[in-house]
Amino acid sequence: MNNTAVETPGLRIVADENIPALERFFGDLGTLRRCPGRTLSREQLSGADILLVRSVTEVNQSLLQGTPVRFVGSCTIGTDHLDIPWLERNGIHWSAAPGCNANAVVEYVFCALAALEVDWRGRSFGIVGCGNVGGLLQKRLHALGASCAVYDPWLPDNPDSAPLAQVLGRDIVCLHAPLVKGGRYPSLHMIGPEQLSHIRDGAVLISAGRGAVLDSRALLQRLKRKPCFRTVLDVWENEPEIDTELLQRVDLATPHIAGYSDDGKLAGTRQVREGLSALMDLALPPMAPETSGNSATIRIVPGNARSGEADLGAGQGGAMADLLLQMYDPRVDDRRLREAASDTEPMAQGFDRLRREYPKRLEFCHYTAPAEVLNEEELQQLAVLGLMCK
Repeated sequence: MNNTAVETPGLRIVADENIPALERFFGDLGTLRRCPGRTLSREQLSGADILLVRSVTEVNQSLLQGTPVRFVGSCTIGTDHLDIPWLERNGIHWSAAPGCNANAVVEYVFCALAALEVDWRGRSFGIVGCGNVGGLLQKRLHALGASCAVYDPWLPDNPDSAPLAQVLGRDIVCLHAPLVKGGRYPSLHMIGPEQLSHIRDGAVLISAGRGAVLDSRALLQRLKRKPCFRTVLDVWENEPEIDTELLQRVDLATPHIAGYSDDGKLAGTRQVREGLSALMDLALPPMAPETSGNSATIRIVPGNARSGEADLGAGQGGAMADLLLQMYDPRVDDRRLREAASDTEPMAQGFDRLRREYPKRLEFCHYTAPAEVLNEEELQQLAVLGLMCK
């Protein structure tokens, strides 16, 4: 749906067509026009007061110079696509949605391990970047009794802080750092050839933060060597023009959807509305809490893990892994991305299409499982992850 409009009086709003629940959260504020975020142009903003984007839109002087835009809201946790110094110098308010999809990304990590048939229990974790996502993962790991080490130069007092080389030497390494291109602690290509040498053979590397934190050419060269570690990539350098040779080498590949739960996307839209209300002093009426549209819990039982389109099996992770894969199976997204790469459609178009047409995905809290089929340890661990068993 491109360049369609909902007519109501008030503010003139231009928004990325892929932002969910726009009408619910912004339809009462003015004229709402949806546009493709990847190709958004200055001309489309010639009459706009408000710009709402996701991470695919670079918001800078080139886009906004000469437009009447007074507020930019990004319904995402990251802000590397916003030229914040330029916005602030020009008196343009901005807001983002930090933490809105952190829970979804943490759930992605555990489902990815289940898909790889990796039993995380008894393994050590390394977390690079301990903001909203990495911090929540750390909290869950503590609750699960798992060992973890953290590298985040912005948080030197973190109780699990360790040198980067030690963090990368853990059994399971999770990259959740934001993309920072300058300043005291830049993260662009922070994980390069030297850093990759610290990842042990047989380990698992999961990158679900920002693609350019990891040097993709260095990773490709490392993966060509045998033996090596297993790799899960959700974020890529140069999205949507991702490296298809690297795609062929990784164990699990998804199109930047780790945080694409319905719950997380709705939370992001709500947070930006709240930011608009506060920064523009609009005193907007409060909105009812967002829901996924599914108030009833979905009952699942071990032994039914399927892809939704093909039987992919439950792996060797036991009942716990089986239940995780029923709630979200990243192998489905992996298969779709590889099919897009082998199609006649250009890779960039296929990558964006998969994100645009992403099916509804509910977080663990919407599911329940029978307690009698699980042991006490599994019940406690699933409760930490958010699945209710009764």
